[in-house]
Amino acid sequence: MVRDKVALPAVGAGVLAVSAAAVFIRLADAPALAIAFWRNALGVAILLPFLLYRRERLPRGRDLRVCIASGVALGAHFGFWISSLDYTSVAASVVLVSTQPVFVALLAYLFLGERTSRTTLAGIVIALAGTAVIAGDTSFGEAAPFGNLLALLGAVAVAVYVLIGRALRTGGMGILPYAVVVYAAAALSLLPVVLLSGAPLWGYSGETWFWIWAIAFGPQILGHTVFNWALRYVEASIVSGTILAEPIGSTLLAWLILGEVPGLRTLAGGTVVLAGLAVLLSGRRVSAKPPG
Repeated sequence: MVRDKVALPAVGAGVLAVSAAAVFIRLADAPALAIAFWRNALGVAILLPFLLYRRERLPRGRDLRVCIASGVALGAHFGFWISSLDYTSVAASVVLVSTQPVFVALLAYLFLGERTSRTTLAGIVIALAGTAVIAGDTSFGEAAPFGNLLALLGAVAVAVYVLIGRALRTGGMGILPYAVVVYAAAALSLLPVVLLSGAPLWGYSGETWFWIWAIAFGPQILGHTVFNWALRYVEASIVSGTILAEPIGSTLLAWLILGEVPGLRTLAGGTVVLAGLAVLLSGRRVSAKPPG
């Protein structure tokens, strides 16, 4: 099928798109929470015409409630993670938020009773050791540990998003209805937080609007939405493995475009985290294979 041949290159393009997210956010001269809101709201605006053209039905009943819950978790993820970039380096922020497979495995074990292999457990321990190294890196400023904490909270929130939405996507729901409802729920959940914080939602320069739209078209649509679509045509292990490439791409782009060089503790801890995630993902692939 054509889609099968397109899916793998699409995943590659998605990796580049999400790797650029942190740099685009830095270039947008707007409050973090406002960027998080517009990222999701504009994502709805971009996808809704396609949904209407294809006349796909929105989810109802339980599926709708699950989509909304998934969207709220996604909104929390973007709120925490984008805010972290105000305090810590791109490298530290992206590495830490990429630990979401660790929290997916832990939460699935605690609340869903999913078995955790020894390999997965070893990966979790290694990745957490790396986060501990990064957590204390103050080379970017004294507020960096707070930013690192926000990035970790973003990882926990996106893990909840993944676990909530996993059953819907594997159950056959189309990507357009799923994405439109989830992004709308994320935007609506962020709106009162933005208003209470006093952050302006408009009045930005043309350059800032350019970068906000770039965030919506690139990381949001070409990144997250394409990854969700590709799960039907590419092995989940390949899509999940892209997490390893994102921190590397983001760090290189931040160095080339922003002149931002990560501290030694972030580089060392990031290397350990990525090694732990590689072990963890390999363990989950093995445990996911059917018996025999």
